[in-house]
Amino acid sequence: MKEFWDNRYKQKQYVYGKNPNQYLKNKLEELEPGKILFPAEGEGRNAVFAAKQGWEVSAFDLSTEGMRKALQLAEDNGVEINYHTTELSRQGYQKGEFDAIALIYAHFLPEERRDFFKFFSYILKPGGIVIFEGFGPHHPHYQEKNPAIGGPKEEKMLFSVKEIKEAFPDFDFLEFNEGETELNEGEYHKGKGWVIRFVAQKNS
Repeated sequence: MKEFWDNRYKQKQYVYGKNPNQYLKNKLEELEPGKILFPAEGEGRNAVFAAKQGWEVSAFDLSTEGMRKALQLAEDNGVEINYHTTELSRQGYQKGEFDAIALIYAHFLPEERRDFFKFFSYILKPGGIVIFEGFGPHHPHYQEKNPAIGGPKEEKMLFSVKEIKEAFPDFDFLEFNEGETELNEGEYHKGKGWVIRFVAQKNS
């Protein structure tokens, strides 16, 4: 997976664009800035946006090429982000460290996801927020019609409502939507896809 993402991010252009994900942008603008984590952050478009809004930003990804471009984007925008490429288990994040976690197309391997979600809950403060957008189970239908929409090619990498609800048992879902969405995010998220979005708050 590291080789795949390094090869994709080696391209000169920002393959998912430099602008933030629209859903994330809308939700962050409703919150008071605090400390936020961006797992699987890639080229940094969302992390840099958050930093420009006054958030203290941490991010990680397995791609060194993604980190290189994210740090360059941060420099170009006059902000700082704390970005690492080590494994999640070696990050050293502490219990209750973050006010928010943004999971934007963070399609981890299925065998890792449950443990990752549990750890994200551990490092989120009581009352903290998870903002999520990812491809759902009907997305392959859209990929067949339009390969430019992107997304995982293996169905096991897609999310389901059942999995998400089970993965975040100690959260209140402030909003939860699943359905067709039009994306315009660089070269690899263009067109209609099937997306799950939610905002959830950790119980006190």
